[in-house]
Amino acid sequence: MTTAFIATTGGHLTQLVTLAERIPGDTDSVWVTHVNEQSKSLLAGRDVEFIPYVGVRDVPGVLRCLWAAHSLYRRRRPARAVSTGSGIALGYLPYLAARGVECHYIESAARVSGPSLTGRILRHVPRVRTYTQYRSWSGPHWHYGGSGLDAYEAVPGDEALGDKIDKIKVVVTVGTAVEFPFGRLIRALAPLLAPGGDLEQATGRPVDVLWQTGCTPVDDLPIVATPFLPAADLASALAEADIVISHAGTGSALANLGAGRFAVVASRLAEHGEAGDDHQGELAEELVARGLAAHHEPEKITADDLLATRSWAVRRIPEVPEFGLR
Repeated sequence: MTTAFIATTGGHLTQLVTLAERIPGDTDSVWVTHVNEQSKSLLAGRDVEFIPYVGVRDVPGVLRCLWAAHSLYRRRRPARAVSTGSGIALGYLPYLAARGVECHYIESAARVSGPSLTGRILRHVPRVRTYTQYRSWSGPHWHYGGSGLDAYEAVPGDEALGDKIDKIKVVVTVGTAVEFPFGRLIRALAPLLAPGGDLEQATGRPVDVLWQTGCTPVDDLPIVATPFLPAADLASALAEADIVISHAGTGSALANLGAGRFAVVASRLAEHGEAGDDHQGELAEELVARGLAAHHEPEKITADDLLATRSWAVRRIPEVPEFGLR
């Protein structure tokens, strides 16, 4: 049996990769997503079909997916399709469900209190089964199959920097979203992490920063930016970091947790043009409630906040249950 795993790049794809590990496997699978540094790295060695990017509320992009879905069905005859969204799911799942393919839509872990627009639409599509990652809003139409966050728990960290650490390694990451810059976070952190800034003064050590800035314009800031980098490279940098600061996106949160990092997260706000809505704040508070991150407004992050994260680390739970597809 062939399973098609379908997701937009960024947090949606990261979630699907981690959840796929908890879904009983098939003899054959194919991945459908967009091409960028993250997807090429994350899906290296897998059977992947790259399609043009489908943006936020991109109706023409969704419609273009219909032909790609028809082509996939004609060539591969998948028996099952699993998607974590977003717009790409609207282009593939209704068509495949109409063809008799067993279709599953798993709402993003970012949706703590209710479904996204994609989820609200797919809930009414015949033969598409819908899932939430939160028991609090599960019900007849939204089955709780588990959560991607269930795989992690906080453990005491190595708070002391130690004499052998000659510099503080910091990773700042704002994810891969192409529509929404997060200059508010980068501008707040630039002086804090600069040579002679508060973190250097607090530790007595120079600060070495990897700035993963995505689509955020930073030409006016005194930083060396890396807009996008392969998932493997980011994972390596996160694992080696002493301190991690990220936006409260699901993909970044899972990358932080997978690397064992207890991070400071800052949530994007729609009023500043940083996101389509304020769901990141809900995810940030969920991470805090699980003891997996600290949540601060960008302008209020201090050196003490950053150093406090070293009191904790994160580990993967040895026995993670399967994600329960119906």
